[in-house]
Amino acid sequence: MNQNQFQSCIQACYECAQACDSCASACLQEPDPKMMARCIELDNECAAVCRLAAQLMSRGTEHATQVCQLCADICEACADECGRHQAQHCQDCAEACRRCAQECRSMGQSGAGAGSSTSAQATSH
Repeated sequence: MNQNQFQSCIQACYECAQACDSCASACLQEPDPKMMARCIELDNECAAVCRLAAQLMSRGTEHATQVCQLCADICEACADECGRHQAQHCQDCAEACRRCAQECRSMGQSGAGAGSSTSAQATSH
């Protein structure tokens, strides 16, 4: 796997992680943070998996494709949740998550041969 060909996905992952970190922090400052609990939880999960995906792509590991598919799934869930809230930080996060999910899905299709023997295990959960 040539990590240079995935540079736009790596960048989208890091940008998404930053947007999720900012969103989670801003959600804690909202008048009713309890109402934002699911958003904060998904922001944290999304930021973590985005950083992991970017690291694995940068290293050129054979498992990057599978992690990117998971990353896309979590990014979409985070975008859906953030999209429900009118706060600008949530809307900005949702946009970054959608962009990252799209990049990760494209990367997964480009690197589909990598780690294909374990892809059935990863999707059987």
